[in-house]
Amino acid sequence: MRKIIINGANGFVASNFINELLAQNYKVVALVRNSSKYSATKRMNNALDNITNGRYSGSSNLQVYSYSLLDNNFSMTESQLSNIFSGDVDYYHFAASLKYDLKSKDEIFETNIGGIKNSLKIFTENSTQNSRFFFISTAYSCGNIRGVFKEKFYNPAEISEFRNYYEQSKRFAENIVKNEMTKNNIYAHILRLSQVVGDSKSGVTKTDYGIFDFAKRIHGLAYKYPNQTVRVQVDPDSTQNLIPVNTVVRYLLRTVEVQKLPVIMNFVAKNSIKNIHIINSLCELLPINISPVESIDKKEMNAMERIISVGMSFTGGYIKTNIRFDTQNLDKIVLSGGHDVDEHTIFKMLEFFINGLTDKRNSKMLQPAC
Repeated sequence: MRKIIINGANGFVASNFINELLAQNYKVVALVRNSSKYSATKRMNNALDNITNGRYSGSSNLQVYSYSLLDNNFSMTESQLSNIFSGDVDYYHFAASLKYDLKSKDEIFETNIGGIKNSLKIFTENSTQNSRFFFISTAYSCGNIRGVFKEKFYNPAEISEFRNYYEQSKRFAENIVKNEMTKNNIYAHILRLSQVVGDSKSGVTKTDYGIFDFAKRIHGLAYKYPNQTVRVQVDPDSTQNLIPVNTVVRYLLRTVEVQKLPVIMNFVAKNSIKNIHIINSLCELLPINISPVESIDKKEMNAMERIISVGMSFTGGYIKTNIRFDTQNLDKIVLSGGHDVDEHTIFKMLEFFINGLTDKRNSKMLQPAC
């Protein structure tokens, strides 16, 4: 078995991937930043403990290293790098800034472009000839494309071609990988993930991005101002491409198992979910009535509607999407159809997520005042 190296290893998708790799008896090297509160090892263990609901008990197949993404040699010693890259490895670059706005542009580009450059440099200098490099990109590097987003490289473009700087940075990073493949003749692959949600079988949801960030904001308002009707600027018939984390992990495992892979694969759901179903689910789960409208004059918004509008600065860019994705390359390595979400599974995920928020809220209310 190849050794699997993963940076940004304590993230949502990466930690789920690692948990399954360990279950399959792979040797995993996890690269994690120290924080002001916790060591890299503690952060990794916390992530695994969280996604397994406290069942993670450690593994001798997991090595955790503290690293710094942008520093020379990741701030590691030659001995550490030699140990990490011994033998043929599969290296998965998950590390990324998930920010998106103009104010954070420098940080986004430094992390998402500078980070991939440094990872590639360290990989090419230390890995064996048969090792492979996997860049975890986003299916939304498609930007504002019309038509089908194909599993091929697209040229860098100006910000006007994208919804935000995060998408643009990922497009740039993909092309950096492409150039490195030509320059140093490395084996590299681009894996583009759409919006990753919870587990489609259990409904367990341990992420608060995308639709769950929206649900969190609505939850807070629903309990502060119950039984109100609010208008939200959403096209009810537009769709969200939501891929369950268990399906993503299954696809990632196939990239480990299959030696000859397509260069680019779109890790996306075959079927999308309409916005109106997400809204109806929230209305059923929370004491609030959400009325989707395609356009609202800000001058006509009430206080709650303005709060929601401000909170949708990111998700608002995705409420009118009906993107179609090519999956011919993905289909070549997937043994059978993955588990897509449907209206029932999305309701289960939202229910799990909202119940967790409610439990936290009630717990805080019961705490004695100091």
